Amino acid sequence: MPAKKAPSTRKPASPPAPPLDAPILVDAGDWSADRGPLGAHVSVAGGTWESAARAREISATASQIFTKQANRWLERDIDAVEAERYRAAMRETQVRWTCAHDSYLINLASPDDALRAKSQESFRAELRRCYALGLDALVSHPGNFMDDRASGIARNADAITEALEAEPGPTRLLMELTAGQGTVLGSTFEEMADLLSRIPATLQHRLGVCLDTAHIWAAGYDVAQDYDGVWARFGDTVGFARLGCLHLNDSKAKLGSHLDRHELIGEGTIGSEAFGRIMRDERLTAVPKILETPKGDAPAETDGRMLKLLRSLA
Repeated sequence: MPAKKAPSTRKPASPPAPPLDAPILVDAGDWSADRGPLGAHVSVAGGTWESAARAREISATASQIFTKQANRWLERDIDAVEAERYRAAMRETQVRWTCAHDSYLINLASPDDALRAKSQESFRAELRRCYALGLDALVSHPGNFMDDRASGIARNADAITEALEAEPGPTRLLMELTAGQGTVLGSTFEEMADLLSRIPATLQHRLGVCLDTAHIWAAGYDVAQDYDGVWARFGDTVGFARLGCLHLNDSKAKLGSHLDRHELIGEGTIGSEAFGRIMRDERLTAVPKILETPKGDAPAETDGRMLKLLRSLA
């Protein structure tokens, strides 16, 4: 018998974006009831401007994109033509808050001088593309320290400072709390607060955090059974004023596992009740909320179903 082929681990290609004036067929709930921006990470396949139609298709009021291929070092610039095409397309949507997620390859905490320099170049390019497109925020993971944790935090803070000083613009940098696997930094509120405190006061207005529910769950913060306690600790340590975005993801992984495994809302180990509390929490009402849940073969239908659920929970 012929050997069985291993299942492919590649993500399916994104379906073509619909025309911007196409009828909206996906039932994602009533976007006009959103008390704060709510949406999903949407594909830029075909061009950054195509993300607008994909956001419109799911009645999103917030969107997140990649401004380049996230798993490649190859950088690119955004010219005035692309920037205006993106902005014009977004004006045809209900989106009122936008962000990008930076490359997964970037490691500003690396002790390897060559990798850190390459990461710094890529990170600065990410900031420039966000500025060109007029995005509200750039979401970035803290790096891997590899050798010594304290040294890694210091290197990360120095690199962020250098990049923000070199790249002007109103885009806010949101450092994302992590699951804490291996030598990854930023999995505790205390460590994230420490990292941000090392940035000069003159740059603090450009800094914030992104809290991913799947990440903090994997890091050991029980938002299901100790919702009030987790948010009290966050408020005391990081501060709600720093909270610039929420990534709403259920988790395939166990509490405290340090594994970053996203799942559909209500179908993972966190459960829908915690997300209902987040959607109704007055402290979080105005905070932009972005889905990064699995999309399967029908991204718009799946994201639409998740957004409808979140809107119903609110």
